[in-house]
Amino acid sequence: MLRTHTCGELNVNDVGKEVTLCGWVATRRDHGKLIFIDIRDRYGMTQVVFTPLETMKKQEKDTMSLTGFNPKESAEVHSKAEQLRSEFVIKVTGRVNQRPAGTLNPRLPTGQIEIICQGLEILNPSLTPPFEIADDLEVTEEMRLKYRYLDLRRKKVFNNLTLRSNLYKIIRNFLDKQDFIESETPILTKSTPEGARDYLVPSRMEPGSFYALPQSPQLFKQILMVAGIERYYQIAKCFRDEDLRADRQPEFTQLDLEMSFINEEDVFSLTENLFQLIFKEIKGIEVKIPFARMKFADAQAKYSTDKPDLRKEQDSEFAFVWVVDFPLLKYNEEEKRWESEHHPFTAPHPDDLEILESASRKVRARSYDLVLNGMEIASGSIRIHNSQLQERVFKIIGIDREEACKRFGFLLDAFQFGAPPHGGIAFGLDRLLAILAGESNIREVITFPKTQTAFCPLTGAPSEVEERQLKELGLTVKKKLQAK
Repeated sequence: MLRTHTCGELNVNDVGKEVTLCGWVATRRDHGKLIFIDIRDRYGMTQVVFTPLETMKKQEKDTMSLTGFNPKESAEVHSKAEQLRSEFVIKVTGRVNQRPAGTLNPRLPTGQIEIICQGLEILNPSLTPPFEIADDLEVTEEMRLKYRYLDLRRKKVFNNLTLRSNLYKIIRNFLDKQDFIESETPILTKSTPEGARDYLVPSRMEPGSFYALPQSPQLFKQILMVAGIERYYQIAKCFRDEDLRADRQPEFTQLDLEMSFINEEDVFSLTENLFQLIFKEIKGIEVKIPFARMKFADAQAKYSTDKPDLRKEQDSEFAFVWVVDFPLLKYNEEEKRWESEHHPFTAPHPDDLEILESASRKVRARSYDLVLNGMEIASGSIRIHNSQLQERVFKIIGIDREEACKRFGFLLDAFQFGAPPHGGIAFGLDRLLAILAGESNIREVITFPKTQTAFCPLTGAPSEVEERQLKELGLTVKKKLQAK
């Protein structure tokens, strides 16, 4: 290790120790011949003092030992310290000293001590940053995302990053105890157009054919239930080519769950226990369970939305509610046909099977949304596992057998080999993290987010590619017409 300690751990119990710290120069202050810097790493910040030789000799009589002290080296260290600027990466060796009375900094865990520098190495200089590394600074989003590596050095942004890591640990530990198996599903998969637009990836090996980036692992997790996994989860990257807003990104992260031999109550109970643990561990709040439940029709009648905010009614700052009994189908007036409200694999309510074709508008789905503070953070359903019922639903929404096989043949084939009753739920982790962090925009809790136009200022993506790459893929690009 280049260092003996981090920049956030030293205190008065370490006075007199010789230590080595590594980090970035946060600030530099010149007081005559005395130079002060704050050295920062991910753990905190420590003050370092560069003292001229004559001053050190004077202090030595009362507080320090000059055994092995080299005047020439001291002069070189002080000369190097004069070169230091903000965000230089440095290695500092010195002795821990208690700060003189009147210079303590109670805002820092290290605020009672300082390092009297005896050795300095500049590991890497830095250009002047385009903005100060400070939490209370007004910086445009475009600038922050272009220099995201600097933005992430800000404590507030870094804390959001560590919050995500802590949330993942809690989730994995909880689900491991519940006997879930973490399984990865493909990123390059088949396009099954339904709902949002797919991101398409051309195939070089099969010119004219395309992969799609998954909008969710839905079909694969159902196949895992056929395979007998019984309890699956994944912290999954998902992709949707849709118009963006504060709670949307073209790529996002969800916690994806699926279970066999269960009903809605099992999903509700598991979810509530997980969220109770998350809020206790992260926020120190005891969330009351079971969560409130509300029918879709009642939510629409009372709140004119299926995402009601119950904070005033529940009086706790986090108000959860399950919204249930969604309609199975919705009518597309433009195309004059029925569509799935959720997706075509959602099971109809068993009491409504008799009216599935005759009164489709009234059929309830075995689907459910979890809403927190007026924001949908999870959605799921009990799935259709019977092939005859699946065919009935396909027929209503205008998918004949040939089209069904073209889109979903691999899933329907799997269902012929003993599909168990199953269901699941997916949680939008970016939205949940934004709520936990007190942020209004999910971009604040994503490590490398894109702008509202799906552009990455850091890398310049999306970008044009070389003509050679297009030829390999058998593609040509139509140039946009230049506006006159």
